[in-house]
Amino acid sequence: MIDLVLLLGIKEKIRDKTGNMDHLALGFIWYAVFLFSTVFHEAAHSWVAFKLGDPTAYEGGQASLNPIPHIQRSPFGMVLVPLFTFYYSHWMMGWASAPYDPRWAYAHPRKAGWMSLAGPVANLILVLAASLLIRVGMVLGVFVAPFSVGFSHVVTAAQAGPYTELATLLSVFFSLNLLLFCFNLLPLPPLDGSGAAALFIPKKLAEKYLVLIHNPQIQFISFIVAWKLFGYVFLPIQTVALDLLYPGSSFGY
Repeated sequence: MIDLVLLLGIKEKIRDKTGNMDHLALGFIWYAVFLFSTVFHEAAHSWVAFKLGDPTAYEGGQASLNPIPHIQRSPFGMVLVPLFTFYYSHWMMGWASAPYDPRWAYAHPRKAGWMSLAGPVANLILVLAASLLIRVGMVLGVFVAPFSVGFSHVVTAAQAGPYTELATLLSVFFSLNLLLFCFNLLPLPPLDGSGAAALFIPKKLAEKYLVLIHNPQIQFISFIVAWKLFGYVFLPIQTVALDLLYPGSSFGY
């Protein structure tokens, strides 16, 4: 449920859609967005758990936007793996986690469900924030809609200059957090959607359900299924999100 909540690996089709931005600069932007989005996601889990009665993550420093406690808990997933995968493949993979008390979750499955839902909701908030800033930039004339879109190229600067990097930053915020929101909401363990499903299950069944989804074999099989099916789920959602950002555009990847 919350012990493995952020695993992403969507290949970035860079080609030449990022203007003159070199690989190092693009990698810096991707990692900055990845780090902030991951920390925001985990902090949301931890803060909601604390408010609902489980102080485990709060006491460990995870209910904070300070990245250090999160990096200390998952140094490979938060630093080494993301940088390594982007350097060699132009795509980024990583993970993070926040601790929780399983006894609390079994005793309060609905509260655990709200805790699980908090992470994806945090990513949705970042998608909406990026969308708002993109639209404001277009109204001010510093951004325009691109001719074609990519993960790093959802919006483009009206003119070459400092707004080019800002357009890339907002593009990655929009794309990455939309991906994380959708992927983590899949109702398959160990993703957050499987824990959030406890909100809709009677309490007696929810307790048994939480035990079931923490079975390592079920988690492994379900994760493989989620990984294989995610592209079919994400692409139509992505298209709808772009159409909402640019009404009437019929954008797609």
